[in-house]
Amino acid sequence: MILLASSVLLSAFLAGLVATGVTLAIERWGGLVGGVLGTVPSTIVPAAAGMHLSGNEEELLQSMAIVPLGMLLNALFLGVWVMLPSRLGERRPLLITTFVSLIVWACAGVILLMIISKATSLGASHWTIGFGGLFLLIALAVRFNLEARPAPKGTHRVHWPVLVGRGSAAAVAIGCAVWLSSQGFPLLAGLAAVFPAIFLTSMVALWLAQGETVPQGAAGPMMLGGVSVAVYALVIMWSLPTLGPVFGSLVAWLAAVGGWSCPVYLILRRRDLIHSLRESSALQPEPLQS
Repeated sequence: MILLASSVLLSAFLAGLVATGVTLAIERWGGLVGGVLGTVPSTIVPAAAGMHLSGNEEELLQSMAIVPLGMLLNALFLGVWVMLPSRLGERRPLLITTFVSLIVWACAGVILLMIISKATSLGASHWTIGFGGLFLLIALAVRFNLEARPAPKGTHRVHWPVLVGRGSAAAVAIGCAVWLSSQGFPLLAGLAAVFPAIFLTSMVALWLAQGETVPQGAAGPMMLGGVSVAVYALVIMWSLPTLGPVFGSLVAWLAAVGGWSCPVYLILRRRDLIHSLRESSALQPEPLQS
């Protein structure tokens, strides 16, 4: 019981710190840097380690196998923030966007659980479910990042009550994930581990503090950067039981960041540079003909 409580509290505390750090990174460095590098595997690290310490290996595999599909839900969540606000005009865009994005996430989550249950009953392995979710997630994230969008830095100071709110929401979600795993609900734990607490608090807090453009510019890179969490989950399914919580987590984190986050950042940076050069060329006046 003491070990379980320690795992839950540690996971929740670290999640709160990460939630605060992500939005601060976006506000300081802009949506590209903050969106991609701010979504490297973070809260899932203590969550997976906590599940490993509090449950059996089968429950760990079940929870981690649905993380890629859970991140697909988060990509749909962020997609609402990209597409919807511009269509609402002055009709309370923040409130409506928040509500619709959560409804989309919840409805898609229910459908996802039904699909996973059906696939499991048909004999689909954890690896099949995990890699299937990864491929769908990559396809959706790439689609939303084909077009370059403005991803400016924040220009206003964020006050400490907002920072506390960001961290608290993520802490509750991750703490619940570890607790659910210990109670024998690995599928719900996997979804809870990727509940868009950080994305939600980031979008709302950035909108309130910096305006609409900053969170919208960060949503696409966050979506693509979040694929690294799915990569981490798949690697950890092997590395955690094999190498233990410390080295297993380290190997999975390095694989996710080195194999996905860093290359994606370089690709998006090059895309934005090419886009800027094209815009500059288009704005230059044509030479006068004699």
